[in-house]
Amino acid sequence: MKEKLETILNKTINEIKNSESIEELESIRINVLGRKGELTLILRSLGQMPAEERSALGKRSNEIKTEIESAIEEKKDKLSSSKIDHILKSDWIDVTLNRADFAKSFKPGHIHPIYTMQYEIEDIFSSMGFQILDGPEVETEYYNFEALNIPGHHPARDMQDTFWTEDYNLLRTHTSAIQVRGMEKNKPPFRVIGPGRVFRNEAVDAGHSNTFYQIEGMMVDRDISVAHLIFFMKSLLKEIFKREVKIRLRPGYFPFVEPGFELDINCLICEGRGCSVCKQSGWVELLPCGLVHPNVLRYGNIDPEEWNGFAFGLGLDRLVMMKYTINDIRHFHDGDIRFLDQF
Repeated sequence: MKEKLETILNKTINEIKNSESIEELESIRINVLGRKGELTLILRSLGQMPAEERSALGKRSNEIKTEIESAIEEKKDKLSSSKIDHILKSDWIDVTLNRADFAKSFKPGHIHPIYTMQYEIEDIFSSMGFQILDGPEVETEYYNFEALNIPGHHPARDMQDTFWTEDYNLLRTHTSAIQVRGMEKNKPPFRVIGPGRVFRNEAVDAGHSNTFYQIEGMMVDRDISVAHLIFFMKSLLKEIFKREVKIRLRPGYFPFVEPGFELDINCLICEGRGCSVCKQSGWVELLPCGLVHPNVLRYGNIDPEEWNGFAFGLGLDRLVMMKYTINDIRHFHDGDIRFLDQF
């Protein structure tokens, strides 16, 4: 039996040395050390041998087992390293770039004009003491409608064609929801703006899109009037366009403000003569605004007997169109690099 053990050892070690793959090594291991392997069968038969032989043979069998396992692991490491080296040599790619060639081919990117305008407006309002807030694009019905004085039966919901989700949430139709969240987190007096992307299920044309950007703002304090609203809006537009802009206020109905207004600016694309963007009227509807409705303040846990304020919603897309004389809102979302190259 001792000679048989040494024969198994020598034969196995030789096979391991001559093996050329990890799969071949595994086959050798199974033939020798597997459940029905040569060495395993010998170890199982030790119980039938005389006691004086069992101890010496058992010790030697375990030594051989350990020696074979070590030889297999050592060979496996060598084969793995060899395989990696082969892959590195055969599949090697030079991922470095010649610095001079890279400098010639590199083309810097651009910040989208809408975001450029958003950052500019954020800076303007920050300088006037406004806090910048954010909110989710997928909103609950409560924040998008209910808390803005638009209950389920209210006809004003028909004014905002809405994308609903299967779990009865919706893609926000305006960033006014951020104002509600702001009222919940802030104690008056406060000034906040909430920029973001909004969605409406409506037809797309030169002046309208189903995806667009807004900045909505709110100021809550004591004794706020329409005069405060006009002052802040005119200050904003003057900073953006670097000149006085002709505006007009028209009465407008919005459930979350009372009284409510439509603030229009004289079309800067056609200078008031009439074009496709202003629908030949010479005026572009820029933002709804007004004094915050008492019910909205109550939803925000603010006492309307003590506090009041103004709110507004500013369309970023149309503002960018006015500033850069862009005649079609669809350019913003077409993904045409040539359009962005202008900015």
